[in-house]
Amino acid sequence: MAAGFTTRDPDHELRAAANRRARELGRRYNDLVPIDVLREGFVHDGQRISFGSFFKGIHRPKEMRGPAALTVTTAAHVPGKRAAYEDELDIDNRAIVYHYRAGPIDQPDNRALRAAFDFQVPLIYFHGIAPGQYMVVQPVFVTADDPAGRVVLLEVGMPYADLQGNGLVSAPDLREYALREVRLRLHQQRFRRDVLRAYRKRCAICSLREAALVQAAHIVEDPEPEGIAAVVNGLALCAIHHLAYDRNLLGIDPEGVVHIAQRLLEERDGPMLREGLQGFHGSNICLPRQADERPDPIRLEARFERFSRVSRVA
Repeated sequence: MAAGFTTRDPDHELRAAANRRARELGRRYNDLVPIDVLREGFVHDGQRISFGSFFKGIHRPKEMRGPAALTVTTAAHVPGKRAAYEDELDIDNRAIVYHYRAGPIDQPDNRALRAAFDFQVPLIYFHGIAPGQYMVVQPVFVTADDPAGRVVLLEVGMPYADLQGNGLVSAPDLREYALREVRLRLHQQRFRRDVLRAYRKRCAICSLREAALVQAAHIVEDPEPEGIAAVVNGLALCAIHHLAYDRNLLGIDPEGVVHIAQRLLEERDGPMLREGLQGFHGSNICLPRQADERPDPIRLEARFERFSRVSRVA
C-alpha cells in the first residue's frame, strides 16, 4: 500500500511545486493539456524545471537530489504503430500497470522508477489522449514492482488541495473509486477526441472552427444505459449550441434537422438569439464523412422525443 511522503524524500518541496503546476494546468485546459504548455515545465526556487521530454516515459529532472522519478508518461496511441508504453488500467488490482523502459533493467530511467517504489514518493502521470495532448493524473504511487515482468503498479491517490504535511494513504475502496474516476476521465477525453475528429473540429450546426469553443456533446446522456462514449452517440457543438441542446432549447430530429424551442422562436432579442439560434431552425446538421461515425438515428429519436415533451416544436 502506498505510504505517501516520507521524511527521506529530499525533493518534497520540488514535488509539491510540480504537482501544483500540473493540477493548475489540468484545470485550465479541462483535462487535456497541450504538450507545448507542459514543455514549459514549472518554477521552483527560481529555476525552471522540466516535466519531461515526453518522448520517453520516465523522467527525473537533473535538479532533484533524490533518486526517484518525478513524472511518468504514456504516449497517445497512433493507429498503425505499436505504442511505446502499452499501459493499462487494472480495476481488479485498483492500479495502472506501467511498463519499464525498454533496454537494461538498471538503466537510469528504470532505476528512477523503482526508486519511486522504494521511497514511496508521489508521481505525476501524464497520459496521452491524442498526439500532443495529455491528461494529468496525480498523485500516483508505485505500489508494486515486478522486475521479472518489467512492470510496476501505479496506485492513484485521492485528489487533495496541496502537497504539504502528512502523506496520503488510501483505503481500498477509495483507491478503487480514484481509479474508476481516472478511467471515466480517460473515457470522456477519448470520446471528445474522436467526436471532434469525426466532425473535423467544427460545430455540426454553425460550422464554428474555434477549437476552444467546440465541444463533444452526448446525444443520449452518459449516465443512461444507451449513453455510450462512442462517436455515434456524439455531436460536435459549439458552446452555445451545446448548452442549448443540453437545456432542451434546441433539438435535432432523427433526420438531422435542427429545431428551436417554440418559446425561443417567439422571443425578440439581440443578434445572438436571432442569428445564433432562431436562424438555424429547420436547417440540417453537418455530418461526418464516414458513414459509420454519423449520429445514430435511434439515439437521436430518443433524445428528440424528450425535447418534444418539454418544448413546443414548431
